[in-house]
Amino acid sequence: MALQSMTGFARREGTIGRYRFVWELRSVNGKGLDIRLRLPQGLEHLEAPIKAAAGTHVSRGNIQAGLSVTVAENRLEAVLNREALAAVMALREELKDIVDPKPLTLDQLFAIRGLVDFREAEEDGAAREARDAALLDAFNDTMNALVAMRESEGRALAAVLSGQIDEIERLAAIVEHDPARQPDEIIRKLSAQVAALMEASSSLDRDRLHAEAALLATRADIREEIDRLKAHVKAARELIAKGGPVGRKLDFMAQEFNRESNTICSKSNSAAVSAAGIELKVVIDQFREQIQNLE
Repeated sequence: MALQSMTGFARREGTIGRYRFVWELRSVNGKGLDIRLRLPQGLEHLEAPIKAAAGTHVSRGNIQAGLSVTVAENRLEAVLNREALAAVMALREELKDIVDPKPLTLDQLFAIRGLVDFREAEEDGAAREARDAALLDAFNDTMNALVAMRESEGRALAAVLSGQIDEIERLAAIVEHDPARQPDEIIRKLSAQVAALMEASSSLDRDRLHAEAALLATRADIREEIDRLKAHVKAARELIAKGGPVGRKLDFMAQEFNRESNTICSKSNSAAVSAAGIELKVVIDQFREQIQNLE
């Protein structure tokens, strides 16, 4: 399954019977799945099935979906106001001894305001159901196009994230193999420090100083942090290879990366390790920023 970015755009237009329609979808980052719809008047009943359909395509992102529908072919029907006609005929009967009693023509009837009205013909139930089903099918097609764009961006993001993970691994190796971390070098530094302290004050307890130095050396050891960094690198690569909606999991991995880099910086006993630790933090921040775009 491919990684998906949460940003994308898709547009589809077509005709359904005598209607023209346009679907436009826009997707941006979001903590969950939030779908906002703009539907024409009279089609509000499609909101629930549209939201349900969207959830089958994506799991995260703020999606704005707009539908416009226009009538490509007008179908008018004449509607007779029978109450008005009855009133006209009653008046004619009342005035038959005064006005010309000859029958009213159709033109005369049309000339009477409000007697005959022309309006858009209403669809029957079957036609409305067919229209609604076609609009939902078109929405699913548009969602497929949106997902395709999100996956395309997801592939680009995967390449960026993989490069950043490679950089994290490289910097972790620099820390791991720094000469200052070698046991001989640590012993040499501590011995020199103990000797300097003994020269400064003969009253100091040599055995106590060695014990304190050994404790400091233990606290400064970053073997566990390096091992955890390696494990996180492996896990992050597996998540990217797995694909799908792994954005939240990778965000957690970024937090773990950051935790280990902070500890390495605080325990550092050399300028080279400190410099690599700072670079680690920069790369991890960049990694986390990119992850915010992932589903």
